[in-house]
Amino acid sequence: MTVALRTLLDRSVKKMGKGMNPMVKAATLEMVERAYTERITVQISAGHRSLEEQAALYGQGRVYSYNGKNYSNLAKPIVTNAKPGQSYHNYGLAIDFFIVSDDGKRAIWTVDSKWQRVAAIGKDLGFKWGGDWSAFKDYPHLEMSGGLSFTQLQAGKEPHLTFKLEKMEMPKTNKGDSHIISIQKTLNSRYKTNIEGDGFYGPKTRSALIKGLQTELNKQYNRKLVVDGKWGAKTKTATVIIKKGASCKITWILQAALYMEGFNPGPLDGEFGEKTETALFKYQKARKIPADKLAGKVTWNELFDRNTKHLM
Repeated sequence: MTVALRTLLDRSVKKMGKGMNPMVKAATLEMVERAYTERITVQISAGHRSLEEQAALYGQGRVYSYNGKNYSNLAKPIVTNAKPGQSYHNYGLAIDFFIVSDDGKRAIWTVDSKWQRVAAIGKDLGFKWGGDWSAFKDYPHLEMSGGLSFTQLQAGKEPHLTFKLEKMEMPKTNKGDSHIISIQKTLNSRYKTNIEGDGFYGPKTRSALIKGLQTELNKQYNRKLVVDGKWGAKTKTATVIIKKGASCKITWILQAALYMEGFNPGPLDGEFGEKTETALFKYQKARKIPADKLAGKVTWNELFDRNTKHLM
């Protein structure tokens, strides 16, 4: 059983603590959501860190005292070169992340392609990644400083943050994506799927999309499929190829599915235009399937078959 997105978000909010910059917190939750749509389960392990907590961390592997208190711990290895006040964690402008197993029960610290993909999502949102540092690589670390130095932050200057959140106009919490809520409402209206408009892409929403596709295949191509929301052999065989220029509800289903997977097709209008083609091409390349810009059997199967093994 795959861990729920809401569980990952709730855990991450708790780990970040109450001292986070609201924009950094919003971007962090967006990163967790986007990774989840790519079937990567990521969780935040740290956010805001007090000066005393930073001293304790810096004291690992060193002889160190701060404000008259000894924080030395030679039994542990050095994990940071940042003294108190010299980490963006101290100002709520940084996070640490890790990958968790699909069931959410086991932490995975291997810096593999999934880990690098999460870092790439974070950088797309405006973070800088510690894995790009040359002197001391910090692979779990992401920060968003607004260009301020520690001296400026210590003096009380507030960063003016800007970031690349195409799907978010203001800081959001774990209530779900408004665009996904809109998709869920449309599915309920068109196909009487009766799913919750929670803004998260889970099994019920996936099943509703499949019901929509089955319904449209029956209407437009007389496929005579059972509309059960299951991705079976008959539905897989019944799929059709759609390409740039197509204008139909099947295109809308493709656009919705691409958006759920984290690839923005532009307006969900049922018109297979340039943005939809670009999103499809990027999705195909990411999934390592033929990047032909055509939504055919291989692409539909990749979008809806949860038994498919994805290489990230």
